[in-house]
Amino acid sequence: MKRLITFALLLLSLSMSARSIISDPQIKSLQAVVNKNWLSPAVMRLGSDDILNVSFDELSHDYHHYTYRVEHCEADWTPSTSLFESDWLEGFNGNPIDDYAPSVNTTVAYTHYWFQIPNDHIRLRLSGNYRIHINDDEGHEVMTIDFCVAEQSMPLSMSVTTNTDIDTNVSHQQVSLTLNYGVERVTDPANQLRVVVMQNGREDNKKENPKPTILNGSGAEWQHCRELIFDAGNEYRKYEVLDVSHPTMGIDHIQWNGEAYEAYPFIDEPRPNYLYDEDANGSFFIRNSDNWQIETTCDYVWVVYRMKCPRLPDGQMIIDGWWTTDANPKTYEMTYDWNEGMYVARVLQKQGYYSYQYLWQQPDGSRHIVPSEGSFYQTENRYHVYVYYRGINDNYWRLTAFRRYSSGSM
Repeated sequence: MKRLITFALLLLSLSMSARSIISDPQIKSLQAVVNKNWLSPAVMRLGSDDILNVSFDELSHDYHHYTYRVEHCEADWTPSTSLFESDWLEGFNGNPIDDYAPSVNTTVAYTHYWFQIPNDHIRLRLSGNYRIHINDDEGHEVMTIDFCVAEQSMPLSMSVTTNTDIDTNVSHQQVSLTLNYGVERVTDPANQLRVVVMQNGREDNKKENPKPTILNGSGAEWQHCRELIFDAGNEYRKYEVLDVSHPTMGIDHIQWNGEAYEAYPFIDEPRPNYLYDEDANGSFFIRNSDNWQIETTCDYVWVVYRMKCPRLPDGQMIIDGWWTTDANPKTYEMTYDWNEGMYVARVLQKQGYYSYQYLWQQPDGSRHIVPSEGSFYQTENRYHVYVYYRGINDNYWRLTAFRRYSSGSM
């Protein structure tokens, strides 16, 4: 009998962050994309024609009556308690997911489900953070999906430099911000503004509420702010499984094990020097060679990750990307093969393009780049800045500025 995986401590820690999470092991390939921009976080513009496209697979051909409920959240991703649902919602909440289709000619059977926001049942009135809760036939929550709606009422500019307050052209990048309050009245910046800066959408190293270096009546600046220095890291690794009959980009070989296909990316090894390689900074894109009805014709394969390096003490090697949304932490943990001298993991994934990195997770749950991956100032990283504002007469946190910037623009 299928039961949901419950990880109370993990989900409690994730409730304060923006991270879509799957809690049902039968569900895979969760995607939440605004319009068709799969390289950017799910951020919609208030009052625009932006569309949030949500899709996922359930690993069977059995129909499930899934319903979704949208929730408005504060800047820290806790539910908004000072708003009535009618304040931010136009329409009705708790709607069924009516669009679905079974997979066709795949070795792993699945049913693809999808829906959009806004739709005939629901439109959003306010900016801020939003969380979608999806429940199954029995009323169990099987996943949550986080996205944002931005007003863009505060002009925001940013830049990234490798001439940092720690080193110059070595291993760090420093973000600078200039925020104009625009039409908003900010009399107490420390309590009315919340600023979040993220690198490649990672939660483990995000910077929250850095102290401005310059404040005046019209805006704030963060120049030479040590709180906004990031390890530059290294380019993400990548591969593409387009056809199960032969290897494609980044794949050493593909084999049939009697029950399913196994795809073996080339063995990853330590990278002592920087070498530019265009990547997607953790993003993924479902597709196959035919590029026809990819939602239901792409197969699932077991991807075997291999990282050749000495065994590291006091921690756990994990695979990380925007697609690592399974609530079970074991899904992306790697075990050490002493005979081969490498870390190994097997992950069931749908055909497509994937970018990923290796992180080292400490016993206390903190994460950082694996030392053997290196940290080089030339690395192209995508930075995203969220500015939340709560006016004197506001009873919720508005998202008044969102900006993205690539360090490759330098």
